[in-house]
Amino acid sequence: MADTKVIAVLGATGAQGGGLVRAISADTGGGFTARAITRDPSSDAANALATLPNVEVVQADLEDPASIEAAFTGAYGAFCVTFFWVDFSPATEMRHAETMAHAAKASGVQHVIWSTLEDTRKFIPLDDDRMPTLQDNYKVPHFDGKEDADAAFRSAGVPTTFLRTAFYWENLIYFGLGPQRGEDGVLAITYPMGSSRLPGIGVDDIGKIALGVFKRGSEFIGETIAVSGENLTGAQMAEKLGKALGEEVRYNDVDPDVYRGFGFPGADEVGNMFQFKRDFEAQYAGARDRSFALSLDPDLQDFDAWLAANASRIPLGE
Repeated sequence: MADTKVIAVLGATGAQGGGLVRAISADTGGGFTARAITRDPSSDAANALATLPNVEVVQADLEDPASIEAAFTGAYGAFCVTFFWVDFSPATEMRHAETMAHAAKASGVQHVIWSTLEDTRKFIPLDDDRMPTLQDNYKVPHFDGKEDADAAFRSAGVPTTFLRTAFYWENLIYFGLGPQRGEDGVLAITYPMGSSRLPGIGVDDIGKIALGVFKRGSEFIGETIAVSGENLTGAQMAEKLGKALGEEVRYNDVDPDVYRGFGFPGADEVGNMFQFKRDFEAQYAGARDRSFALSLDPDLQDFDAWLAANASRIPLGE
């Protein structure tokens, strides 16, 4: 391990970070080791990572900047990600991004990948009433705040690749966006997407893509890249889900206002997100090219392949 390059991975027990840690571990002889950063190294998820080859688990907390700088020290690269859904706060994301950027600069990290997203306000301004403004300053806070935070890495002078991801297919398992059984007994997915395509990807492929970026050295430093496993309409997703689950799955298209009124925590945020992806499909889906993602991850799964491995994990809501 002494001759390998260390990649410090934030969010190591989460979706994207965990995918990268597993990708590095599986890439025996690839020249990298993973430093999995977690607030709680005694957790079950952290203990599971600690059993993997080419992985060390270290404790650090984004609320403790000195611990992040220590965790980055000696690392060649760092994968930086935030988790909006803890407190629904773009301000927290910005503060954490500044902590990561400053730590990367201070510790001499040679390549950062920052997981980011578009600023939807460039497409639909705050005074445009086609979509409600949230938290006074955002249309889709978990998108807009991340592009705001891009500036933290640029201002710090950190060599950064800005990686824009897509809808996690794991949201069908963990985020309540999978099929629900209607009163007629038929399963359905319900999104306010019309006939627009929804770019999606498996989280393990995000990790493999990030590893592919690190392997390409400085090629993508300073660049913004966007990736997808496959871009599908809601109807196409429902058809593929039905085949994988062995029963009919319908696609229910609803108006974004209806979706925002569903009442679950963050429904307005998620409704705005879907509306942005629906209304600006050409820009959003058009930027996410599967062939480019394949160049970084030759084993990139499409939705059928992801379903073959994961359909049994999708809870079928009643």
